[in-house]
Parts: sequence; C-alpha cells; structure tokens
Amino acid sequence: MPVHFAFSTQHPVPSLGITELLMCQKQSDFSPLMCPACPFHWPQRAEDTGGLSERSLVWEKKKSLSFSLSPAEPCNMNFTDSEGNVEILQPLDSGVECSYFITVYLGYGIEVQVLNVSVMEGEQVMVEDTGGQEPFILANESVLMRGLVLRSWSNQISIRFRGNQRLNSGFLRLHYQAFVLSCSFPKEPAAGEVSVTHLHAGGEAFFRCFTGYKLQGPKMLTCRNATTPYWSGKEPRCVASCGGMIKNATYGRIVSPGFPGNYSNNLTCHWVLEAPEGQRLHIHFEKVALAEDDDRLLIKNGNNIDSPPIYDSYEVEYLPNEGVLSTDRYLFVEFTTDGSVTSTGAAIRYEAFAKGMCYEPFVKYGNFSSSDATYNLGAVVEFSCDPGYTLEQGSVVIECVDSQNPQWNETEPACRAVCSGEITDSAGVVLSPYWPEAYDKGQDCIWGIHVEEDKRIMLDIQVLNLGKNDQLTFYDGDDLTANILGQYSGTRPHFKLYTSMADVTIQFQSDPATNIYGYNNGFVVHFFEVPRNDTCPELPEIPNGWKSTSHPDLIHGTVVTYQCYPGFTLVGSEILMCQWDLTWSGDVPRCDEVLTCRDPGNVEHSRKVMTGSRFAVGATVQFICNKGYILSGSSVLTCYNRDSAVPKWSDRLPKCIAEKYEPCRNPGAVSTSVQSSEKAFYQAGETLTFSCSSGYELQGGATIYCVPGHPSHNNYLFLFLKIAQKSWFFSILSSSDVNMDYSMEGTNITLAVFIPTAIILLQRLFFLSLFRFQGKSVRMPASSPPYDNMMEESAFDNPIYESGVSTDVLSMRDVDSQNTSVLS
Repeated sequence: MPVHFAFSTQHPVPSLGITELLMCQKQSDFSPLMCPACPFHWPQRAEDTGGLSERSLVWEKKKSLSFSLSPAEPCNMNFTDSEGNVEILQPLDSGVECSYFITVYLGYGIEVQVLNVSVMEGEQVMVEDTGGQEPFILANESVLMRGLVLRSWSNQISIRFRGNQRLNSGFLRLHYQAFVLSCSFPKEPAAGEVSVTHLHAGGEAFFRCFTGYKLQGPKMLTCRNATTPYWSGKEPRCVASCGGMIKNATYGRIVSPGFPGNYSNNLTCHWVLEAPEGQRLHIHFEKVALAEDDDRLLIKNGNNIDSPPIYDSYEVEYLPNEGVLSTDRYLFVEFTTDGSVTSTGAAIRYEAFAKGMCYEPFVKYGNFSSSDATYNLGAVVEFSCDPGYTLEQGSVVIECVDSQNPQWNETEPACRAVCSGEITDSAGVVLSPYWPEAYDKGQDCIWGIHVEEDKRIMLDIQVLNLGKNDQLTFYDGDDLTANILGQYSGTRPHFKLYTSMADVTIQFQSDPATNIYGYNNGFVVHFFEVPRNDTCPELPEIPNGWKSTSHPDLIHGTVVTYQCYPGFTLVGSEILMCQWDLTWSGDVPRCDEVLTCRDPGNVEHSRKVMTGSRFAVGATVQFICNKGYILSGSSVLTCYNRDSAVPKWSDRLPKCIAEKYEPCRNPGAVSTSVQSSEKAFYQAGETLTFSCSSGYELQGGATIYCVPGHPSHNNYLFLFLKIAQKSWFFSILSSSDVNMDYSMEGTNITLAVFIPTAIILLQRLFFLSLFRFQGKSVRMPASSPPYDNMMEESAFDNPIYESGVSTDVLSMRDVDSQNTSVLS
C-alpha cells in the first residue's frame, strides 16, 4: 500500500518541471545540502530513495510537496526550512517506520504544534530532541493531542511514526517553526548580584559583589550560540578575603570570612586601611558576634600590629554606637579565631573624611537625608528606617558642630526589628526580632495592625523559617481572643492570608530553651489594606426607583429590596440576596413606565368583551352575565391614566348574582283527590301531582308546575273528576301535558301568570251560570277552601324545605358558558 506524506514551506517555490527536478537530484547527489533551485531536501542515501523511476513528484498550489512510496521503501525525510508542515495521511505496513528530521540554524529551537492526530492501537509516534548528547523524548503517542505545543532545547528534532496496517489507520499533521533559543538565567552569587543584557546568543551577564566581598571568577559571561546555547564559563562567587591592604580607602566594608555564615577555625586576618592624604577614617560597627573563647577583633590606630588599639572585643561588652575614629590616615584591623567554637563573625564599615568636615553618617537597615552632601560644618542629617524597623537609641536628627573639631552633636540612631508594636499604616512590614539576624530564645511578641473600618488586611508571608518549637499565630481581630487565622511552626513557602476584620493581631513565641543561629531565620510579613473581601459588591441605584438594604455592610445574607416610584413597574427580581460566594442572587432590576392597567380578572358566571389594545389606556372591558344571573355593578370598565400613579380601571369589578324567586303556595285539593306531597310552599320548578280517591277518575293532566316569577305561581286549571258510572265533579285540572321551559323570560313569564288567571275567572262564571240553571244556591268561600283531607303542617317539618331545595332535583344544562346554568 502506498504511503503519502507531505511537507509545506513558507518560502516561495520555484516553478520546476520534472527535468529540473531530475537535474536537481543529480546535482545534489543525495547529499544533505539544499539544492539551490530545489525547495526540498533530498534523502541522504541513494538506497533511501528506491530509485527515481518509482517516485512521483508533484507540486501543489499550496506549496507542499507530496511523495508516494511503496511500503517496502523507508520513508525518511529531512527538513531545514524555518517553518513548515509534516503530514502522515496514509496507513503504513506493520513494522514500517517513517522518520522525519527537522534541523534549523544554530541558536534556534523548534516549536511543534499538533494540528490533528489520530493514533490507532498498535501505532507508535515518538518526538525527540536530538541535538544533545543523548536524545530526549518530548512526546509520544500517549500524550499527543490536538493543539499540543512542544519546544526543543536544541536546533534538531526527530519525528518517528511506526505503522500497524489496518483498514482504519491513524494520521498525524504537525506544524513546526523555528524560535530563538536562549541561555538559562545565570545563578546569582551569594553576597552579590548579576545583571544580563539578554539571554539569546551573544548576550552578556555581569557579576558584582557587595561591599566587603571580592569576586572569585569571571566578571562577565557570554551566551554562546550552539545546538543548545550555553554560557561561556561558570558563574563566579563572592567571597570575603582574610586580610589585605586597602589603599585610598574612602568608603567600604570589611567582613570576616564566611559572613554572614560562620567563620572558620584558626584564622588570623589583618587589614590595613589607608585613607587619602589629609583625611581620617571612621569605623561603624554593623555586627560583631564572636565565640566566647579566644576569638577576637582588634582595631588599632595606625598601620601595623604594634599600633595602639582603639577597640578590643575582649575589653568591651557592648559595641560603641558612635563607632571609632582614627587620628591619622591609617587603621589596622585584626581578626583571630581559635580551634574550637565558631560564630557569625564581624562586619564593619569605614569612611574617610577631610579636615573641617564630619564623617558620613550610617544607619543599618535605614536611610538618611542631608542638607549638605559634603557634611561641612552646620550640615543637618535626618534618619529613617526601612519598613519593619524602628529607630532606637540616638537621635532622628543630628547636626555637624564644633568648628575646631567638627563632629556630630548626637550619635546616629539604630534601626532594629523590635518585638511588638501597634501599627496603623495602610501598608508595611512585620519582622521577627533582630531580622535578618536570628531572634532570641524566650521571645513573646505581639503586634496589632489596624486599618479603616470598611477595609480588610491582606497578609503576605514571604519568609517563614522558625524552630520546630517556635510559633507564629495570626488572630482575626484586635486581641488574642479573636478567631485564629493560622498558626505556624517550622519552615513554610510563601503564602497569603486575608482577614475578615479591620484588625489583625500577630503573636510570636520562641522556645525559651532553644537558640536559633544564622541569618534569615525568623519571618517577614508584608501587610496591605485591601477592600473588604467578605461583602458583595455595591449595587447601583435604579432610575425611577429606590433600594433598601437589610444590612449596611452588604455581608453574606444581606437582602437588597428594589421598589419603583408611582407610575412605574419593576422589571426583574424585586429582592437580591448576597450569596456565600459573595455574588448577588440576580441581576439589578429596572423600573419601566406603566402604560397599561392590570388585568381586571374574570367575573364568575359571565363572559368578558374587550376593546382596544390589551388593557392599554383607553381600552374597555364589558362583562355580560350568563342566563339566570343579574349584573350588580358597572358592566363596562375603562382603563384611564393618572399623572401621579399607574393607570387604573374606572370602576370596581361587577358581580353576577343568581336570580331569586318567591316560592309557590300549596293550591290545596278537593276531598276526593290526593296530592303527591303536602307542603305549604314549593320552590320554582317543583311539581305537584294529583290523584283521585277510590270511585273517582281523573280527566286531564295530573301534574302542575311552580312557574318562576315575582312571585312564582302554579300553572294549574280546574279539571273535572268523574264519578264512576254516575256524574261529573269538578276538580283542579292541569294544563296540557307540555314539557315546560322554566327559563322563561319577559313575555313567557307574563303569559304564564295572566292566562291561568283569566281561565279561572271564566270557569267561575261558567259554574255560577250552571248552578243558577239547576236552581241551586251558590256559596263562595271567603278564604281558602276547607279541604278535609289536607294534613296539618306536615310539610313544615320537612328539612328539604328549610334548605330551600326539593327532592325532585331539577336537571341542569349548560346554556351559554361554563359559568351559566339554567333550569330545564
């Protein structure tokens, strides 16, 4: 199976035909050099090609060169362009390995970005940096992913792909480009410093020692160009010499060997200081820490060992703050140690000064300003300490006085890191006692830091080197009863703490039984006033509205409530709460002008008819009650605008009240008839059925109805009762057996009331005429006829009457809407 791989170059590609390509191959003779007319690099060995006749070379418009090789041919390619692509797109036979070598100019590295990758099981990919003595693996198939960027340390890398032929094989697309390599940053010497012009090839590093130390090694190193750039030599060291002649000594420093570490045993060091002609020398004592045996520091007023001493560590318990002065231009310094215990040693400063002038002042861990840079008579100097230090001893301001023998009127002060203090600055430093020197045993120090009430404190612990039995504690408040932010012993890397209060208390306790020796043992704590980190951010006011808060500090749990002025409505959440992550529970709402009325709602047993835009100013809503219900209130509501408030409806919501009817009275019955129920009153819609006594038969309808009205009435007529096989009697006769509609309106109700009345009058006229024809007298009752078979008030004890509902339940059917029902 053929293998396809390609590379592309950013350089212009010449237009070459196959003849030029063949000539280019012959000229290059398969050498690793670039043919001047060829945009690609030929394989190094002829056997790597398999013969040109089996190779097809095709230029693509995208400036990429494609090769097709038979599986038996090795696929090795060299790339020397500063930028290009490497692609493996077709499957390889199992075990066949393709190798791609990329080489750029010296001083440059190679950055490879994975454009796309898909490596199947059994396939292997290896990217190596090959510019060193041994290949270094940059990546393999297990870590390759799209977007991965690799960088070499040299100007050469190799990419190897081993195939495992299958139907769905992997592919790999890489983009590479050269970048400028650099030397690593040189190591800074102890008691010295280094500065660098740049780290690329040709860059230079300059080394310098602090005062009192001498450079041991080269002062300058150069970054050399190579496969991997390197410095031209080894970094120098800064060492303290043991003795020496210092001529023209105007300003400088002498330190014991090993300072600030311990000195060695059996040392004898002599220094001779020679000031310029006509000047004297002054010595400042920075540090003197000697073992209590025979270790000794001597300063003599002269230029030899026999000169008289003006300082002897054997003789004095405390260092003179004012230092020592020479009477001439020479001083002799002697430092000796024995063969037993050692200590830190000594560090002294010297400065020369002319006649008629004061010497240059000095304050350790501080600065000063002077009114006269030459320190002539009358010069005034003011001192200040570095952050974390406090002025002690001496005076803050000194003056050069005495014209006969110019001298400072006060000794220079000392700046020391003290134990305890109250600090109200917005930023500063808290140092362990005597920093950078070791703190004493048995220390119990307390510092209080206070900032503005609406602020908090960030503690940046930059150095923490304590004994295992020593303890540094941070309290989140202004006393030792506050919550503990942290408590630490031993050594810890750089870290930070944040308070929840405007005060913090720092307590340091050292073991009273254990001494700590050496420089930089202790702690360095920088502090800064910062905005509160336990509150949510301030919320803005909103136009046409206002806000109110449940707590003035916006701490966790604070609720902010937004409200709008009349005529505006709130859009969004009315209440926002400060959450645990110090974010608000929602977005700030807004107040929009109200141009519509609220939905008036629905009226039960009615339908609603609207005109105009939905509840906009000027729109109307009409309510129409369902059948059987009467409207109470205004049937039409209009939305109108009010200048100082939201739009409002013109009237209250009406109601639809069910119509109420008075009941029908019991019509009574003749003695030869029987009623189906005997109640005094019947509700509208109820029925009453009549039947005849034995020996009588009913002619006509037997049932009457209570017709709704004001008041309700029965729809009965007089009827005839016939005596069996004899004569006719009169009785109450129902109207025709018609299925009555009890939801009568208007005319129907009128007819139902007045027609039966007319019929009754006609019947009475008929009976009166009949009786006169038969010669009988007629006697009309003055009240209801005394029916003998009526049961007295039996219906009044019926609970159904009291509830106003008959057991003959009326059937209900929906007429107009879900809120409307009528009798049927």
